[in-house]
Amino acid sequence: MRISNEVEQALRDGTPVVALESTIVAHGMPRPTNIETALSVEAIIRGEGAVPASVGLIKGELVCGLSPAELEFLAYSDDVVKAQERDLARAMVAGRSGATTVGATLLAASRCGIRVHVTGGIGGVAPDFSDTLDISADLLAIGRYPCITVASGTKAFMDVKATLEYLETTGVPVAGWRTNTFPWFYSRDSGQSVEWRVDHPDDVVGPFRADQEVRGPSGMLVGVPLPAESALPEETTRSAIDQALARANREGISGKPLTPYLLATIFEVTGGASLAANVALIKNNASVGAQIARSLQGS
Repeated sequence: MRISNEVEQALRDGTPVVALESTIVAHGMPRPTNIETALSVEAIIRGEGAVPASVGLIKGELVCGLSPAELEFLAYSDDVVKAQERDLARAMVAGRSGATTVGATLLAASRCGIRVHVTGGIGGVAPDFSDTLDISADLLAIGRYPCITVASGTKAFMDVKATLEYLETTGVPVAGWRTNTFPWFYSRDSGQSVEWRVDHPDDVVGPFRADQEVRGPSGMLVGVPLPAESALPEETTRSAIDQALARANREGISGKPLTPYLLATIFEVTGGASLAANVALIKNNASVGAQIARSLQGS
């Protein structure tokens, strides 16, 4: 694994660092919105006084702190794998380049000593779980690694209620950022309540530190609703999800290709409004994540 000079120096100096996954760059958004958003997110984190550490796989090397040129490569290359934790070793041996998922990013962040991770939406329990037994590896990783993951809930087409139940079962603390309900990706309110509300970065950091003492290395999830002016109405999100899932079922799309297929279909159904919401939420999450990272460093 290679750590960029900037990230390595920040970690040495005690400067706040925020890890960023790269599937949103390679597989989550159309070009050129993907690279524009990635660079904007990094700029937002810098503006909050922290250092961004985008993670990705470049020709078999796991990189923590991708350069702008490496981010652009992942954004425009047609031969970039979606690298989950279990795929990393094989992809590295084969010399492949890849965009890291939440789980793979958390693995890299934990190895580097980074304790805050920002993404858009995490994976979750799939809506067809009873047929597929599909539960995202993201959920196990969020609990396994000593990192605070900041996200706007699950991808909107996941089963939110089942996902929260699974997180409870596996012992992952879930907080709502200035809200009592879990966010719903493109929309602010999934209708599912959360027991723990946080209104300030310190409200997250104190329990996180205590959790490391009580249970040992473990992670937690902070759900951040996107700004109201950028959110889609709940009925719009529900209609788009229903149409996208129906189309995926008709075309037999499943497994790894399902998430990018659904994102693209929802974009089409909403006339691009879902992409605008996606961009807004990841930028907002970056700001919140950087604030938490600053609090964690005591600044």
